[in-house]
Amino acid sequence: MTGIVETEHWIESAAGRLYAKSWTPDAETLPEPVILFHDSLGCVTLWRDFPEQLAHSLGRRVIAYDRLGFGRSDARTDLLRQDFIALEAEQAVPLLCEQFSIREFIACGHSVGGGMAVETGAIFGEHCQAVITIAAQAFVEERTLNGIRVAQQEFASAETFARLAKYHGSKTDWVLRAWIDTWLAPERAGWTLDPALEKLHCPVLAIHGERDEYGSEAHPQRIAAGRGPVYILPDTGHSPHREHPALITAAIKDFLA
Repeated sequence: MTGIVETEHWIESAAGRLYAKSWTPDAETLPEPVILFHDSLGCVTLWRDFPEQLAHSLGRRVIAYDRLGFGRSDARTDLLRQDFIALEAEQAVPLLCEQFSIREFIACGHSVGGGMAVETGAIFGEHCQAVITIAAQAFVEERTLNGIRVAQQEFASAETFARLAKYHGSKTDWVLRAWIDTWLAPERAGWTLDPALEKLHCPVLAIHGERDEYGSEAHPQRIAAGRGPVYILPDTGHSPHREHPALITAAIKDFLA
């Protein structure tokens, strides 16, 4: 099996430093890397060993980073704008491409990170060769909002809050507010990925769990419509890559082949 070189990186941005990590197969030539976009409560560490497995399986470099305000990246205190998904793609992707000296790449994201992967493909069409979404939302669905309301109650528990704080430290309260308040805001109701999807011309793989508490199968169907396959995993929740990592890496490998 090819060895994987794991490296940490710090990326300077106008608003603060971003923490990133890369997993690079020990090979002379490599195809386009995969950039990972984490979910609303996520960070590099919460991808666990999925990036390394993906790098092994694909023979590609895999790059993950903590968005500003998350994980080991610098804190932020501002409220997220309602266009934060598109804004993240617009602002972060050029920094990543410069840091890692890459021109072409695959964009892959989990949950809201899947929306960021779609926006990346729409904005950087010349450079983004494919988009992979895992449990992404394409519009605001009552199922999504109900899932967030349930989680809001759960995070009122000091024990549950402390589990998240292991990953975000003093930024944890901001991370929760950025998720809950942004999605439950009345002005969020009309948001959709449709404008980005109309501009997306690269192949798409949309992965979704049958029991996803944050979105029905209508989301992957809309994301992949006319663009590529939908992969629904039976008896699976909101984190297919954690619940069935081998199946997800195999599906991504088949898609990219």
